[in-house]
Amino acid sequence: MHSISLGALFCFLYHCSLQKRYSNRPIIEFEIAALEQMKITELRLAKLFSAKPIVASTDTADGAKKAEEDRMSVIGGHLAPTSETLAGKTSQIPSRTRPPITTHVLDFSQGSPAAGVDVLLEMWKGTQPRPLLGDADKSGWVVQGSSTTDKDGRSGQLMSIVEDLNPGFYRITFNTGTYFPAGFFPYVSIVFEIKESQQREHFHVPLLLSPFSFTTYRGS
Repeated sequence: MHSISLGALFCFLYHCSLQKRYSNRPIIEFEIAALEQMKITELRLAKLFSAKPIVASTDTADGAKKAEEDRMSVIGGHLAPTSETLAGKTSQIPSRTRPPITTHVLDFSQGSPAAGVDVLLEMWKGTQPRPLLGDADKSGWVVQGSSTTDKDGRSGQLMSIVEDLNPGFYRITFNTGTYFPAGFFPYVSIVFEIKESQQREHFHVPLLLSPFSFTTYRGS
């Protein structure tokens, strides 16, 4: 009777299995691999929970408790949060780091920031759906916040940092007469509309000013 080594037997069986599975489609092989991995995981978990802690007889209770905590720690390490959970937590973090409406003032005649200009932000809350030219309802404008430009020409916070900006009509008024006492404009008001689809956008409305002219644009 011929004897055969364990290694040779293993190679023979592996060769037979390889020939049998050679024609399988990739998806079939993935399923087989997944089932094998599940079996290995089940065996490891069964061994983990069935293992009896080796503790000294004088400290049985504390040793058993520590062993149980160790087992739970090992299992907990495999229960990592899913990508969906992480995405949910990320979405709860506010994406804004500044108010949704900001402004700054530049002295166009000097080519430098305009410091010390008072700024007022208002929102239209009148009886009409929108402010009209020559409308006598002056009380329709409700103050949202005010500030004064710093040495860089930037205003302070004119409103709260909110995720969703209320759509509607807004007005920024600059007290330009105090900056240019001999200038042509005692103040400058800029009215703009924020639509429903723009609630999450940022609106930077700067003022470029000189004694006899000004311009503005929507920045970022």
